[in-house]
Amino acid sequence: MRSKVYIETTIPSYLAAKPSRDLLVAAHQQITREWWISRRLSFDLYVSELVLRECNAGNQTLAADRMQLIADVPALILTEEVFQLADALLAIGVMPRKAETDALHLSVATIYDCEYLLTWNCRHLANAEIQREARFLASSKGWAPPLVCTPEELMGVEHEDE
Repeated sequence: MRSKVYIETTIPSYLAAKPSRDLLVAAHQQITREWWISRRLSFDLYVSELVLRECNAGNQTLAADRMQLIADVPALILTEEVFQLADALLAIGVMPRKAETDALHLSVATIYDCEYLLTWNCRHLANAEIQREARFLASSKGWAPPLVCTPEELMGVEHEDE
């Protein structure tokens, strides 16, 4: 059985964006493209209603490109349970109130038992301190949060020939 991966909005955004002049962002874009080409078929991918809304916003040409990339990816519903977990994350200060959307992404992936949440958002999602606190809160409520990681961290394992 393949692992479930929740694709957060930064992934289709990096895939559809024009190459950045910022070297770090350009590297992230390239890694994301390599992951999309070489690894995505190894997983069961999911987005949420929230990702669909975010991808459909902004420049309509880029929005159409983002939506095309995730057209065949099932969208998870934002349930009352998702909102409750996000509210709990915000209430105890795991994430700042301005990161409500990020709390929802993490909550969707948690409630739907995704093994991974794939993102380039390292401020509020792929952040070890936030993950530690979120894991503690979620486990106290009986949930197992996903491993939050970047495409670079989910590239697979290379085995040396013996």
